[in-house]
Amino acid sequence: MQSATNTQHVFLVGAKSLGAYGGYETFINKLTEYHQSDNSLKYHVACKANGEGCMDPYTTEGAKIINENEFIYHNAHCFRIHIPQKLGPAQAIYYDVKALKECCKYIEINNIQHPIVYIMACRIGPFMKKYYKRIHKLGGKVYLNPDGHEWMRAKWSAPIRKYWKISEQMMVKWSDLCICDSVNIEKYIHKCYDGKGIKGANPNTTFIAYGAETKKSTLADNDEKLQNWYKEKGLSKKNYYLVVGRFVPENNYETMIREYMKSNSKRDFAIITNVNEKFLNELEQRLNFKRDSRIKFVGTVYDQELLWKIRENAYGYFHGHEVGGTNPSLLEALGSTELNLLLDVGFNREVAEDNAIYWTKEEGNLSKLIDKADGFSAEICAEYGKKAKQRIADAYSWQYICDRYKEVFLS
Repeated sequence: MQSATNTQHVFLVGAKSLGAYGGYETFINKLTEYHQSDNSLKYHVACKANGEGCMDPYTTEGAKIINENEFIYHNAHCFRIHIPQKLGPAQAIYYDVKALKECCKYIEINNIQHPIVYIMACRIGPFMKKYYKRIHKLGGKVYLNPDGHEWMRAKWSAPIRKYWKISEQMMVKWSDLCICDSVNIEKYIHKCYDGKGIKGANPNTTFIAYGAETKKSTLADNDEKLQNWYKEKGLSKKNYYLVVGRFVPENNYETMIREYMKSNSKRDFAIITNVNEKFLNELEQRLNFKRDSRIKFVGTVYDQELLWKIRENAYGYFHGHEVGGTNPSLLEALGSTELNLLLDVGFNREVAEDNAIYWTKEEGNLSKLIDKADGFSAEICAEYGKKAKQRIADAYSWQYICDRYKEVFLS
């Protein structure tokens, strides 16, 4: 293990920024925050300079500008990558490749010894052999977070899904360590790639989960911001079920809405999401959900304290994700909402264990569970909430997760 005087440089590639825009962004924000006073680690973070989810250091509190392309945040050295907007969906691939190129340049110019380049997601497999060899030539190692089953997402066309799968295989092959944020993803990596030409050996993997908070919101129940939001959306404390997440088919919105419409619940179903009009119209044609006043698409909530309070005050939380590893929105729900109703898949069972109740996509299964949950006493709901928060504190707290990363980076 390296001493505090022998700083380990870690380059983080694949997130848009340091912030609460998505899973990887929140992860990097927390990792740099928890390690900002630790002299044994120095982070270098690629950030988008333009386009969706980009980070503007000039308006970010706590950021110290070095020049127009570099800034310091949480004591991490951040470098901005400009992306041609005309590239469309290929922007993400361009971004990762350009970020890797900048990492190699910085390592070379500054003569950084034994760097680690940690890449998030499997977008750039066809380019990895070149950069893997270059990073090794510079004395470094390549680590990978393989994310979830991106190639299974319904939003991608068949050719793009094929690209994702091939890219994943190449990324795993040209990395020194896969850090999986789910035990199920780690099993999947070995099942797919053990003994199948991965540099003549099994992929080297370890498991470190995603993190979450268990804190209470700073907002009171009578806070004007909360009450105004409730009034605008027609909601009230403990009188709604909630879901927060990307509005995509594989998160099973269709099943959740259809089954809610079949239930006898007097509570509302509040859906916090950035609506995709095409998918919304398809659901309306199939379900005719607009005739059910309980189904409420309430837009997005970017105020994190307000969102946390809305989660806390929900009667129950639905989680329908079935593609991917440890999902951030599930961890946040377990850390805040008392009663969680989860799709019964391995990823969700792994995280929540027996601290939630489970449903399947079988017709009538979820609607019956909703009716049953509606009859729970306040004491039963509180007990589920207490156990769920303890589960997060024991296995998914950001302090614990960041400590695990430090062990891996310094070993």
